Amino acid sequence: MEKPVTFWKADSQSERLNELITHEEDIKERPLRRDVRSLGMLLGVVLREQAGEHIFNTEELLRKKSIRHRELCNNDQGEALGCPEELQLEEESKQLVAQLSLHDAHQVIKAFGVFFELTNLAETNHRKRRRRATRLEHGGDKPGSLRGTLQRMKDAGIDTSAARDFLSCIQVVPVFTAHPTEVARRVVRYKRRRIDRILEQLDRLPLSVTEAARRQDEILSEITALWQTDEVRRRQPSVGDEIRMGIDHYRESLVEPLPDFYRDLAEAFSEVYGEEVLPADLPSLIRFGSWIGGDRDGNPFVTPSATRDALERARETILRIYVDNMEELRELLTASACRVGVAQELLEAIEQALHKYPEAATMTGSYPDCEHYRKFLRIALHRLQKTLEDPRHPEAYKSPEELTEELQLVRRSLSAHDGERLARSYVDPILRRLQTFGFHLHTLDIRQHAKVHRAAVEELGSGARMLEQTENVLAGAPSEKTLELLDTLKTIAILKRDYPPASIRSYIISGATCIEDVFNLLWLCNISGIRVKGDPESKDPGLMPVPLFESIEDLRNAPQICRDLWTTPDYTPLLDSWDRHQEIMLGYSDSNKDGGMLTSTWEIFKAHRDLHRVAAECNVKLTLFHGRGGTVGRGGTPTHRAIVAQPAGAFTGSLKITEQGEVINFKYADAALALRNLELMTAASLEALARPGLVDPEPRSEWIEAMDEMSATAFSFYRAQIADNPDILPYFEQATPVLEFDLAKIGSRPARRKDNSSLDDLRAIPWGFGWIQSRHMIPGWFSVGQALQSFAEKHDHGLSLLREMMQKFPLFRDMIRNVEVALAKVDLPLARLYAGLVEDDALRERVFTLFVEEFRRTRSMVLSVTGQQAVLERTPDMAQSLRLRNPYVDPLSLIQVELLRRKRRDEQNDELNYVLAATINGIAAGLRNTG
Repeated sequence: MEKPVTFWKADSQSERLNELITHEEDIKERPLRRDVRSLGMLLGVVLREQAGEHIFNTEELLRKKSIRHRELCNNDQGEALGCPEELQLEEESKQLVAQLSLHDAHQVIKAFGVFFELTNLAETNHRKRRRRATRLEHGGDKPGSLRGTLQRMKDAGIDTSAARDFLSCIQVVPVFTAHPTEVARRVVRYKRRRIDRILEQLDRLPLSVTEAARRQDEILSEITALWQTDEVRRRQPSVGDEIRMGIDHYRESLVEPLPDFYRDLAEAFSEVYGEEVLPADLPSLIRFGSWIGGDRDGNPFVTPSATRDALERARETILRIYVDNMEELRELLTASACRVGVAQELLEAIEQALHKYPEAATMTGSYPDCEHYRKFLRIALHRLQKTLEDPRHPEAYKSPEELTEELQLVRRSLSAHDGERLARSYVDPILRRLQTFGFHLHTLDIRQHAKVHRAAVEELGSGARMLEQTENVLAGAPSEKTLELLDTLKTIAILKRDYPPASIRSYIISGATCIEDVFNLLWLCNISGIRVKGDPESKDPGLMPVPLFESIEDLRNAPQICRDLWTTPDYTPLLDSWDRHQEIMLGYSDSNKDGGMLTSTWEIFKAHRDLHRVAAECNVKLTLFHGRGGTVGRGGTPTHRAIVAQPAGAFTGSLKITEQGEVINFKYADAALALRNLELMTAASLEALARPGLVDPEPRSEWIEAMDEMSATAFSFYRAQIADNPDILPYFEQATPVLEFDLAKIGSRPARRKDNSSLDDLRAIPWGFGWIQSRHMIPGWFSVGQALQSFAEKHDHGLSLLREMMQKFPLFRDMIRNVEVALAKVDLPLARLYAGLVEDDALRERVFTLFVEEFRRTRSMVLSVTGQQAVLERTPDMAQSLRLRNPYVDPLSLIQVELLRRKRRDEQNDELNYVLAATINGIAAGLRNTG
């Protein structure tokens, strides 16, 4: 086997350091370009070894033709020039792809797919090193940093006391969901982490030639392993698989590193305000949630046993971490009472524990007489192990507060005897974890659709408002669905007794449309034995119904529905038991599918604003739960920008937000990325609450009138051209791979709520998925251009007002930037190839012409409003990333179209399905988006 040259050279160390700290665009991107080039060359080595010269040459030929094709189209903003050379290149590539056997097509797909995996890792590593470099030079003043936010607060006249008060209001809750948009298998994610660690090691300076060569060999091994691994699942993942994947990132990325977040915040606060703040002085600002194993809306595989499994795995995960923490702590706290004092209360606690837990007493005999901390911690470790084995064991901890009290006792003793530094370094991190994760790791939300509850109540023959009724008036035998629902609710009642009370505290009601949807659930909970009221004495938060408003109509009705709910006498005692807290959830992706990008954005903004106004009038402490997806069309947007764009005065500091699919990997696969994301959310929440130095925090009346008018125009156009257009569904199903969605075996949940062919019953994820794969990107931009152009033409100074809004109205600016990103990913030549799959020529021309016209209109208006000559002109990093990726995505799209043709000619076989699924995987990796 020929040994490749070493691409990561060990010379020019000072030059490499300069690359990390420079501001010059070209220089600072050199490390990324070097990594991508080097990884590509290593992939070439593996490709030749594993697949042979023929596949390598085919891949290279397709790649070079695609690059040349892109060069010809480079100045045309996503549209082909149609020149003879461009058309010839396209035809040559299509012929080359058409001649590939399934085996060879799969090999080529695999080559491009692995390249994207490596490129994504290189970009992620570059983000991390640029982050380190920014902090080194600027102390963390980058937009979205905690230090920068605190500095703006101080500059705005917010003093130390007020800043502390603002911090005490912040509560950030990322909620991880199993929404099926992560195509990568668990084993592939594991291999990603290994390569990521090696790339980090190659950044360490000084780097010797020998070490660089060794690390390169390790990467070659990992790429070989990736090549030999199935990139597509051979079976549908179970809910159990999803539960395991959802917990994978916790230990390394969240639980262990979390204390570093508070250390960074304390240092930033101390530096900015000149007053020492210790991490332990800060309130707990972060906690975590999950839907995985609790979200049964449309997923028949989320059974009561799956919910129990989710709670048990979460409990085991965090308790094992605590066991490891305590193992380490008893080895670290070797302070001897023969050298320094120890608190009398600690000695007394040891004596009591030795008497109370005789089994543990035998384990402390080998410790020296003076090492009291180690003895005490050995007893605590024994109790933790019993808690892990059986939480009902008489020696197990009954609650995390018990362990917290014992560690606080250790801390007080250390602090009183010259060991404050030890307490801060060794004990405080564990206390912070206990405050954040308890014994449950995260709160598991339950979710079911309002229609399911409604049908059950109707079957059981009762009025839902009769909350105290506990006996059913049954008209007949309940249906299987109703029996399943009742079984679920009865199991939840048991689980809330068997597991920490905080492990289940919210029940999401999908598709909520009226107050009865809440009372239906309350009545069902009552007859199933669920304690809905909170109970402070037992620290049980109860079970809060959380209506989820998803359609445009429901978003408009949400404030009045909530007013009716919060002023209903039957509901008041429940609110009081929750200390007047209430969660309400807003759906981004379904409202987008229902009304289009602009209308969804505006209606969510207004619902957000008005819900807070109603909450204030009703003395309710409102937390809005934002059901965002990963893509622009599903509410995905840069975290800091989106949070700051919330309505002024409509944010109390509590932020709950879904994190889905590929977004979880992108944000939380690595400790540095996870901490940065938590910092972004916290800093943005602090900025949205304090609003230091924001221009025009209250939208002007003319801006609101403009948005109302544009939203009405966009909604009417979207409903006529998309939602109510009978051409769209057949075009969508033929011109995209949406019907092949299940081949990728991404998630356990079915793509539709029902088995019919209605657009309403199609879930938002496959809706977005199909348009992304075929490069139409419809959910991210359609109808925005129509609205902008209509407004600009109708009003004398319409365009000037839109440009003013772009400068001064955060929500409008955020929306336009999101549309711009979606436009940048549209590729009309590729979309036209997918459109060629539509059998009806007239239908194809009608729909595609409609899309092209609105795309050009939207692009033109966005450029006009932003004052740019080209899309992404002001975000060159993103533009460059797309330019680099497109020539590698194009061959995958060509192959996917070819395979779709074969499949639709009834060439049905397992190999074809698997290779087609591999194209889905590869395109998703290339675009870093699925659905």
